[in-house]
Amino acid sequence: MHDMAAIMQEILAGYALRQRGAHGVVHWARVLENGLAVAEQIGADREVVALFALFHDARRVNEYTDPEHGLRGGELARSMRGRLVHLDDARFELLFEACRLHTDGHTEGDPTLQACWDADRLDLGRVGITPKPHRLCTETARGLIPWSHARAIADFEPTEVLRGWGVG
Repeated sequence: MHDMAAIMQEILAGYALRQRGAHGVVHWARVLENGLAVAEQIGADREVVALFALFHDARRVNEYTDPEHGLRGGELARSMRGRLVHLDDARFELLFEACRLHTDGHTEGDPTLQACWDADRLDLGRVGITPKPHRLCTETARGLIPWSHARAIADFEPTEVLRGWGVG
């Protein structure tokens, strides 16, 4: 299992934006909970989904336009591989691709990719966007829109997740 608090500490040491901004730790925590809810139903890799939650926006440098941030997040995960990130090649490739492609609008792919992408899209309410069912990958995620959207627009803080990451 991964030491998520140690990974979080390293991510935050180089994080350029406000820790609790629109793309910061509270968003990542909701993405984790969204992703695990989807993964549970579709058989996605829960460990990859959990790592995606941390890395997908970890190297954003702008809250608004930052087209290469997903690639940078994947590269950050790669820089921790073998030290803090312990996945075999196939699972690491899923994590990297999930990060790299998460803003490209894809809806088809491996169930783990789909769970990651849906997890992030289900939290769009934090920036005033209601998730559109046809832009989600899975029926499971479509069914989670009311729950996840209510949490996003309320800026719900998953305190147990944040505490587990050492940022609570």
